[in-house]
Amino acid sequence: MSDNRINTGHFHLDVPIKEVMRYNPVTIGAEATVWKAAEKMCRNEVGSCIVLQNNMPKGIVTEEDLNCKVVAKNKKPDEVYVSEIMSTPLITIDSDKKIGDATHMMVKNKVRRLPVVENQRVIGLVTVRDILSVSNELNEIMADLIRVNHEYNDEGTGICDSCGKMSDKLTSMDGRFVCPDCYHGDDI
Repeated sequence: MSDNRINTGHFHLDVPIKEVMRYNPVTIGAEATVWKAAEKMCRNEVGSCIVLQNNMPKGIVTEEDLNCKVVAKNKKPDEVYVSEIMSTPLITIDSDKKIGDATHMMVKNKVRRLPVVENQRVIGLVTVRDILSVSNELNEIMADLIRVNHEYNDEGTGICDSCGKMSDKLTSMDGRFVCPDCYHGDDI
């Protein structure tokens, strides 16, 4: 018997990176001081700068790097260079990839930001927050579509609110639509 569940958990993974990434991320030269990087992050209201060396991405410096590698060690930000504290090697993702690819890379490498590259040039940045916002939007859209389906469906066809399976025999029970299996089961 086939499983007719709608797989909303993976629905958002096919969205292209280019649709959610932030273009023109903040960059800084490897020879710059931490003070300059902090100033640039504050001015642009971001939590990181991509470090460039000879116009090529070499690393990333984040607020956490500033706090843990400079402030917590009582170092002077104008005497420490970005190249000394940046996270490297830089983990990047190609611009033709999907959100699912980015999610897997973030989890595998334990990072929250991925510079997006095209022809070895950084063109954007995708963050965990960017991915979560798309996921939340798609989940809201799916919930709205399911509600519309329930509201305008006189035939009892739709998705069971209890088990998530598609059914053509939904029954309304306590404001929820359930399939015959769940209507008689204990998992409501």
